Amino acid sequence: MSFIELVGLHKSYGRHTVLQGIDLQVQRHQVVTLIGASGSGKSTLLRCLNALEPIDAGEIRLDGDVVSGPGVDVNRLRRRVGMVFQSFNLFPHMTVLDNIALGPIRLLGAEPRTARDRARSLLERVNLAHRADYYPDQLSGGQQQRVAIVRTLAMDPDAVLLDEITSALDPELVAEVLNIVRELAADGMTMMLATHEMHFAREVSDLVVFLEQGQLLEQGPPEQVFGDPVEPRTREFLRQIVEAGRL
Repeated sequence: MSFIELVGLHKSYGRHTVLQGIDLQVQRHQVVTLIGASGSGKSTLLRCLNALEPIDAGEIRLDGDVVSGPGVDVNRLRRRVGMVFQSFNLFPHMTVLDNIALGPIRLLGAEPRTARDRARSLLERVNLAHRADYYPDQLSGGQQQRVAIVRTLAMDPDAVLLDEITSALDPELVAEVLNIVRELAADGMTMMLATHEMHFAREVSDLVVFLEQGQLLEQGPPEQVFGDPVEPRTREFLRQIVEAGRL
């Protein structure tokens, strides 16, 4: 059984169709990367998975259980499937430590001391223990994004969704964030990510999915999708990426 399964997923905003009948299976410990032009539906797909956007048709299943539609426990879903955004979304009035500990305390019922100890341990993992008592505006963009990733990990999710997490960063800060994702992949975390970092997608992915105008046009291992794509539109997209020096 697939850990995450999308069956006939449709999503529209008014007359604008964003996702058109997406079928996708994600196995435990797999890294699945969504690629495609801006506006192809990558971010919307991730937001639907985290119930930030309601779907119009189809089903989302987690471990065989339907987690889309009326009556779904959204909070339980988000505890199991965490999400990291491109805009960090840290609380500016709270320290780094409190940003990370808040979720486990409020949503998981963790003891404050236990939650903060866990937060410090995770900060050490990403080399930010010395910034525990700083506020977000005292950190670089790369540091803020690492804190955002740690905040998600503090909830002990079964899977993590990463939505263009380096797009708001200066180029020199991208590597420090991607290194954390590499470590998570090596540890076996189930992940789905949308990214324009094609070198990284080729390196870290088990499965690459190419979206075009809301349709899943092609999927396969990175060596096949990047090295010998089947669909003409995939080939054209990657040709443009190569010409732009991004692959």
